[in-house]
Amino acid sequence: MVNQVIAATTPENAALHAALAKFVYHEAMLLDTRQYEAWLSLFAHDGLYWMPLSPDGDDGAIDSAPPDESPALLYEDLLLLRLRVQRYANPRAHSLHPAVRGLRVLQAPAVIGADESAGTFHMRTPFMYVETQGDTQRVFAATAYHALIGQPGQWRIQRKKVVLLNADASLPAVQLLL
Repeated sequence: MVNQVIAATTPENAALHAALAKFVYHEAMLLDTRQYEAWLSLFAHDGLYWMPLSPDGDDGAIDSAPPDESPALLYEDLLLLRLRVQRYANPRAHSLHPAVRGLRVLQAPAVIGADESAGTFHMRTPFMYVETQGDTQRVFAATAYHALIGQPGQWRIQRKKVVLLNADASLPAVQLLL
């Protein structure tokens, strides 16, 4: 896979790119509207969600996992993501009171790699994330990288990597998933 934007040069490619972008927009909408079970259903059984601790070397390489000794803000498989979602619904999760809400404003998702015969597609989406809780509002700039597998209408997230623009800075507690 080459990590560069792949132009939609034919009507078929344009339709495929539009469908892939629609998938990324749909995922963001599910997170924004707190439809976490539906969001989890977008992941492959071996899906991973990763937020590196450093923005350095942000080449969009999503196929590789971080080395065991490499620190990350978040590195969760589907089991850990399910536990996180269960925590969101728990009334005893005091850090989530008052209610926490998040909103993503996405740039247009771009296809940066594809192997159509294998049904794998890599996407890059810069975005702004706003999280609010009570009188506090936090804003983060980030880029999401998606490794999607499957066919149109049946895609699953194999890996999602979110690189914060200032991942190496002293960050406040981020309550929800970006």
